[in-house]
Amino acid sequence: MLRFAHQPAVPSYYQASASHWEACPPLQGAVSVDICVVGGGLAGLSAALNLAERGFSVTLLEGSAIGFGASGRNGGQVIAGYACGTDTLRAQLGSELARVMWDMSVEAVDIIDERVRKHGIDCDWARGFCNAAIKPRHMQELEAWQHEAETEYGYGGMQLWDKATLAQQLGSERYQGGLFDPRSGHLHPLNYTLGLARAAIAAGVKIYEQSPVLRLEQGAQPVVHAEQGQVRCQHVVLACNAYIGQLLPQLERKIMPAGTYVIATEPLGRERAASLIANNMAVCDTNFVLDYYRLSADNRLLFGGKVSYSGREPHDLAGAMRSDMLRVFPQLADVKVDYAWGGFCDITVNRAPDLGRLAGNIYYMQGFSGHGVNVTGIAGKVIAEAIAGTAGRLDVFARVQHRDFPGGKLLRTPALVLGMAYYRMKDAL
Repeated sequence: MLRFAHQPAVPSYYQASASHWEACPPLQGAVSVDICVVGGGLAGLSAALNLAERGFSVTLLEGSAIGFGASGRNGGQVIAGYACGTDTLRAQLGSELARVMWDMSVEAVDIIDERVRKHGIDCDWARGFCNAAIKPRHMQELEAWQHEAETEYGYGGMQLWDKATLAQQLGSERYQGGLFDPRSGHLHPLNYTLGLARAAIAAGVKIYEQSPVLRLEQGAQPVVHAEQGQVRCQHVVLACNAYIGQLLPQLERKIMPAGTYVIATEPLGRERAASLIANNMAVCDTNFVLDYYRLSADNRLLFGGKVSYSGREPHDLAGAMRSDMLRVFPQLADVKVDYAWGGFCDITVNRAPDLGRLAGNIYYMQGFSGHGVNVTGIAGKVIAEAIAGTAGRLDVFARVQHRDFPGGKLLRTPALVLGMAYYRMKDAL
């Protein structure tokens, strides 16, 4: 696992507007519990909360602070489905199980709504999402998906908007139209993560921050070794994602860290913010290297995009992201950028989430590929179901095949950089 303990908080808008959190102490000494969860992001917290609600004793180890990774830095978009799309799932699993996977992704959105209400999580949760088409062929693809979603997956209610209809809600001339989904939405991801952590603690989970895991001793009773202590348990749940490092190399080979970046403008005021997005929906475009954006509760525009596999942040991040923002909203030329930040999510080769188990009692979830805000919710639930004895839904996820990234440690990053250049060229055509 990557060693990132004692790192300072990322100076993001989310960090600046985070709800109060009482830091948990690091693990010291030996602990014995039913389940040890490794990773204090949305995936690990979802699993821990679900397991505690089922009566298991749970310890969660976080190498830095709760929400330090992608869970506390992302665009906050909550979108039904997976990054891989339904074609990949249908090709591997067949139509029936692809429908099961789709239904679980919809359930994942509803889990967020349920958790927010049940635990009183103040995270600005709002429904409404639009996939905006840049080219006419994108509109044809959105129309085809609307029909497929309704006829093959029973997912009705999405609205196909032409250019004029979209313009009533979105103050940009960039798009041909869009597909609006009233069920998906957006939230403040760090506050949602912190809210899940509080709910987990209330359910009995023992959380230890600043406790990076150094080694996993497998066996009938695994032992998880941290810097200053160890946890002996019956089951381990690994939710490290982009930070798994060499803790389990066979999992690390199947994911790749991908950098993505966000800026937050200065507050725009209610009227000007509404002139950009009248109905407060989240938006992303149809490019492979896409822009995604939404309004914050205090009327800022949060604008995200750019993907980097090199591990290097773009030069002049705020300026580069601002240029992208002005391509969509040129009317914001006079607006300052108050925050600019980035972080890593993990992707799989096929962009499908990778969930499964090793040696019978080591469970893992990774590779959410940009859809982690909601998919982590269902992932944690099905992991908990499996540990409790009902593994049917985890087995569906585990049937999705995942390959190692080609090129090994030395060549896979250059290969991905070249691949990204190809997709950027396709987006431009």
